[in-house]
Amino acid sequence: MKVIHESAEPAQDHSIYDVIISGAGPVGLFLACELALAQCSVLILEKAENPQSPLKQLPFGIRGLSAPTIEALYRRGLLDELEVPKRLKDPFGNSASAQSPAPPRPGGHFAGIQYHYGNIDTSQWGYRLPSSTDTHLLSELGELESVLARRAEALGAEIRRGLAVTEFHQTGDGVTVLSGDRSFKGKWLVGCDGSRSVVRKAGGFEFAGTEPEFTGYSAKVDIADPEKLKPGRNMTPTGMYFQSQPGYLVMQDFDGGAFHHAEKPVTLEHLQELLRRISGTDVTISALHIATTWTDRARQATTYRNGRVLLAGDAAHIHSPLGGQGLNLGLGDAMNLGWKLAATIRDRAPEGLLDSYQTERHSIGAQVLDWSRAQVVIMKPNPHARALNAIIRDLINTRDGATYIAGRVSGVFTHYNLDGSHPLTGHSVPNFEFEDGVRIGGLMHDGRGILLDFDMNASLKIQAGEYGDSVRYITGSVKERLGVSALLIRPDGIIAWASDKDPDCNEFQRAVARWFERNSLHR
Repeated sequence: MKVIHESAEPAQDHSIYDVIISGAGPVGLFLACELALAQCSVLILEKAENPQSPLKQLPFGIRGLSAPTIEALYRRGLLDELEVPKRLKDPFGNSASAQSPAPPRPGGHFAGIQYHYGNIDTSQWGYRLPSSTDTHLLSELGELESVLARRAEALGAEIRRGLAVTEFHQTGDGVTVLSGDRSFKGKWLVGCDGSRSVVRKAGGFEFAGTEPEFTGYSAKVDIADPEKLKPGRNMTPTGMYFQSQPGYLVMQDFDGGAFHHAEKPVTLEHLQELLRRISGTDVTISALHIATTWTDRARQATTYRNGRVLLAGDAAHIHSPLGGQGLNLGLGDAMNLGWKLAATIRDRAPEGLLDSYQTERHSIGAQVLDWSRAQVVIMKPNPHARALNAIIRDLINTRDGATYIAGRVSGVFTHYNLDGSHPLTGHSVPNFEFEDGVRIGGLMHDGRGILLDFDMNASLKIQAGEYGDSVRYITGSVKERLGVSALLIRPDGIIAWASDKDPDCNEFQRAVARWFERNSLHR
């Protein structure tokens, strides 16, 4: 009789991927799209077998997309594939008549304090053109993931569901990733696996920050007597409650996050007691359909890279969902990291290119965390917070105040501190429209850098040609050129160099060499 002993070694996939991504949420999927667009082989491991979740259904799955995210999706030809934003583009739209004019349209909020579109002076948002994309759209999370997954797979990325990353081991030239009894090899590993990231924990990343002030609740319920609740967002001496649609509740209980951390089930009885205490009414919840909890815990990895392991999205930073900036922050990570990691893999990266991911995105993440903390401070149910709340409310009701808050919430003010004297450097490229109707965003689907030269400067064209297919030279007449003569645009749409007059070719050469590797024939 022959006895066969089953090996204790994990079953190994003998493929060696350029990048293994842990997590098939929007951030992991968008990163996979960017890497695969640059001809990198990508494997995504996702612990959930079914990408659908009740919490992704409307309205739980509704997310506000900010200007940088909308621009990123547009520049990759993905925005038109989303149907939900087309239906919900103007969720606050109101019909009006001469006898009954429409009330002011809410544009968003800071710490529950509403600002209105009519109070925003968009002329203060420099370099935005009539052809620019929207600054805010509503999207459904499930649809966004489906669109990104289809694109990732069409580009050659592989998605394996029901396989959670359990541990990994890295060497100087690669990473071995374990999922139960399965083993996978990659040159790089990126953790996009959420706030409880296994990659972050196993990788020894420090996760520094602040503990929560409240437990937040999102629930779908039936209410027997909804007329007892005030409409809108209501701050009370014991917390906050908000009924966004009939039966959809959001509440904040300033318990220091105790209930959320206890990981207790959210029962009808608990929700009703909480709603009665916060609202000061005897309102009755007759049925509970689904509920989830969250907090304002704000933490950030002190570094986004450890050797061949990187972090993006909630794995790198967590904060409260106030203002809805978490998804946008993570998608910004993916757009920033994708082309830089791809260039590194293809040996086309100038020195320090991948390090700029940490430099640029960590500071943006820190700003968002502080933005979240500031909102929590003025929402607390105490006299000091109420006094500060009243001052902020007065400021938001001014034109300059509403413009500033809206600019921060929408991401219009987002920029990187890059070398360069021109005020456009480090900002998102305006969506220049050529005379034939083509817009610059529509020319960025291939993920290449662009030298946009309105004056057909021969020296610039020759220098751009030294970078082969990494930098595409484009010239032509546009409807509004904003006084600019030439711009160097990174693959993520960020302006690396710009000139208003006869360009300084030496300055251009320094800028293009900072972000792109020259063609081997010119090295």
